[in-house]
Amino acid sequence: MCVPGCHEAVMRQLSRRGFFRGVGAATLAAATLPAAVAPARAQTVSFQKAVDLTHSLPPDFPTYFGDPQLEIEKVFAFDKDGFNLNVWHLNEHTGTHMDAPIHFSQDGQSADQIEIEKLVVPIAVIDVKAKAAEDPDYQVSPDDIRAWESANGELPEGCCVAMNSGWDAHVGTDKFRNADGDGVMHFPGFHPEAADMMISDRKVVGMGVDTLSLDFGKSPDFKTHYTWLPTGRWGMEAIANLDAIPASGATLVVGSPKIVGATGGPSRLIALV
Repeated sequence: MCVPGCHEAVMRQLSRRGFFRGVGAATLAAATLPAAVAPARAQTVSFQKAVDLTHSLPPDFPTYFGDPQLEIEKVFAFDKDGFNLNVWHLNEHTGTHMDAPIHFSQDGQSADQIEIEKLVVPIAVIDVKAKAAEDPDYQVSPDDIRAWESANGELPEGCCVAMNSGWDAHVGTDKFRNADGDGVMHFPGFHPEAADMMISDRKVVGMGVDTLSLDFGKSPDFKTHYTWLPTGRWGMEAIANLDAIPASGATLVVGSPKIVGATGGPSRLIALV
């Protein structure tokens, strides 16, 4: 929410910078994005609230490989030094985080190279909670995308499509990884055919999941990752709170890391509703 006059001032700034509208942004995006990936369609944006889609990240946050991927070392303390400062020892793919194209490609964009027009985009939320509750290995399919479009209209150009499987509710338990006796994990993800559809038939720029991987947990080959990321698109894993935003109409702001060469990194996701 904004105090009186705040919303108008913010929108003027956004307009000047070309995040949502303006010929300059459209020209820049057309010149720098792969031909198959379009920036968000120019539109007037208004919102009533901001929703945090980010998990808090403690050192024991569950990880794909099972071991902790964050260590926080306190090197200065206020009582002793007059200020606080920590050093992080961090795996890039920890907590709510981005998969940059370079993560699964030889020469794709690193996190710092992703154009800002691709980081402020419409978000479409596909609810598969009931299906995931029955089958933890469920994969979002082209039929799920068609069903969403039947209810909400065509996917917005340049959007992020996010899977809401309800898995974020398990983040504090072993169910989040859901590993069986052989160490094989069981959680939902996107089917490669859905990735192909969003690449070839829809101008989708981002894929998001509320689980640990774009691929479903027992994937033997990361086929969805290899289908999606090398095309210049990004992924977002371990998203929180997708129940708090509508299936369509919200705008996603991706606060991704701008670390040179990063293959991804913990990100702050904000939905404007």
